[in-house]
Amino acid sequence: MPELRLNPRERLVLTAIVELYIATGEPVASQAVARRFAGREGLSSATVRNVMASLGEAGLLEQPHASAGRVPTAAAFRDYVGQIVQPGRMAAGRAAGAAESPLSVERRGRIEESFLGVGSTHEYLERTAHVLAALSRGLGVALASAATEQVLEHIHFSRLATGRVLAVLVTQAGAVQDRVLTLDRELTALELETASRYLNENFRGWPIDRVRAEVARRVEAEREAYRQLLGSVEELCRKGALAGDEAGAALFVDGMANLIGAEQDRERLRQMLLALEAKQRLVELLTAYVDGRQQEVCVVVGLDAATPAMQDLVLIGAPARQGDTNVGTVAVIAPTRIQYQETIEAVSYIARLSARLLELPGA
Repeated sequence: MPELRLNPRERLVLTAIVELYIATGEPVASQAVARRFAGREGLSSATVRNVMASLGEAGLLEQPHASAGRVPTAAAFRDYVGQIVQPGRMAAGRAAGAAESPLSVERRGRIEESFLGVGSTHEYLERTAHVLAALSRGLGVALASAATEQVLEHIHFSRLATGRVLAVLVTQAGAVQDRVLTLDRELTALELETASRYLNENFRGWPIDRVRAEVARRVEAEREAYRQLLGSVEELCRKGALAGDEAGAALFVDGMANLIGAEQDRERLRQMLLALEAKQRLVELLTAYVDGRQQEVCVVVGLDAATPAMQDLVLIGAPARQGDTNVGTVAVIAPTRIQYQETIEAVSYIARLSARLLELPGA
């Protein structure tokens, strides 16, 4: 989105309106903005009203009711975020009396205390979802990267019914995935046990994509010698036991109740939750918006490109890295009325913590 061309007075008024709306959740009246600038020459209530009318015409403010104040639009929030994530441009856009709010040493200490005992990628991501939900009062989300999670630790097969088998896959990142497989031919309990033992003994520590390829190669190379054993393994793999797709991604979510408490419109809330409850939708959101190669926090205001029900949500996310390896994505999904700077800094800090935490043995 191109930068809005606002003069200094428009920038001051717009920033004040956004911050007042974030603080109160109520439409902002010109008198409230004028009080914020009390004593500043040229910013009377009448002047503020004129500026607000201009901002409304520019699509930055809307008036929910005829007699009410103004509410920032998604475009206004995007402009506000642009001032935060580019510190060199922020000073001109901040309202009088508004202070920077970097994470204090005390707050950083409390965050680090929340991660005590974490020794693996799985634990780090699970704890991150909980900590971000508590800090932001939004939805804390953490997604393991495909490279991290798709390494085989253990697999087990259980027969459910004729032609149906439960596959339980554990990755070295600690993620547990289960799938019900529908087979073309019946496999006995002994065949299932033999197949799982073969995979665990031969392929523990292998990337799952390589396991599937190697099993197919061995079937061709050793078809006669191992025809019955590898035939069973091939059938299970072909039917998705080692699918390793995004739907099976290790995803951690915490704080859904925060969204329930933050939204008054019950029908919009219901639609929003339906959109977020689909695990695949969250995986798609994080994958689409947060680039694992980037270094900075990504902020997306208005997720209606994903689904209209998410138009009033913001995503703040960042990749978590260990050296040059992307271990996952950490993020907050919350209503647009959120404390942006504090949340952006918290997401960034927790993402950077991964490099230190995951140097521990067993990571």
